[in-house]
Parts: sequence; structure tokens; C-alpha cells
Amino acid sequence: MQVSVIPPEYVDAIWPQVEEYLRGAAEYTYGRYEVEDIRDYLHHYDWLLWIAFKEDGEVVGTVVTHFVEYPRCRYLACPFVAGKDLDSWKAPMLNQLKRWARDNGCTGLESSARIGWQKALKDHDYKAIWQTFQMPAKPLDEE
Repeated sequence: MQVSVIPPEYVDAIWPQVEEYLRGAAEYTYGRYEVEDIRDYLHHYDWLLWIAFKEDGEVVGTVVTHFVEYPRCRYLACPFVAGKDLDSWKAPMLNQLKRWARDNGCTGLESSARIGWQKALKDHDYKAIWQTFQMPAKPLDEE
């Protein structure tokens, strides 16, 4: 399994191989992002596309990252993770992302994700520190 970062100028070339994966991931943002927004961020912001591919060139996984600057530390955020056969590419991808984060002065990696990711990351020094809650903005007295 190989893992590679895709420079922004090559995103369009690889896009047909990752679009459906990322479309599925965007669905779990409940209207916050569409797949076209992710592509736009990869072109116009500091977001990067990472892919995991087999020896035959088949892309089996993708992660989108960007840096988050906090007052006292820097983190590598991973807002989108998608693909198939996660167990085949999870460890190589995490190793590459951890190296990238460390080489760029980050304290660690972070991601908001569905609860099911706890199981997928349990063997990778993962610690749940908070959950994201969402609710409609409609006041209770208007229901």
C-alpha cells in the first residue's frame, strides 16, 4: 500500500478516482459541505488531498487535511476520511499524516467524526476528547 499527498495542481487529475469517496464523506456533514466545496478548498486554501493506493494504482482511500492554529499549539485536522478496505490503508496513512504533522510543527492530529471511528482508531493511540452535537436553530418555543 502506498500513500501520497496530491499537490493542488494535480487534484483535478486524480479527482475522478476520489470524488465518490468524498461525496459519501460530505453527506455526513449534514449540509455543511458538498463534494464541490471540498474540491474548491483543495484548490484555494491550504487543504491537501492524500490518497492510499494499491500497487496496481487503484485508489482505495483518501484523507483531506489542513492545519489548525490554536493559541498555544498547531494541529493537523482531518475533516474528511473516506474509502474502502480501511484496514488495508489506515496504518500507512496515519504514519504518513503523523510524519507530516510533526514535520510541520504540529502537536497532533484531530478529526470530528462519527462515533464508529472509535473502534477503527482504538489501536492507534486515539483518545476521544469531545463530541460534536448539532441541533436546529429553531427555538423550542416555536415548535
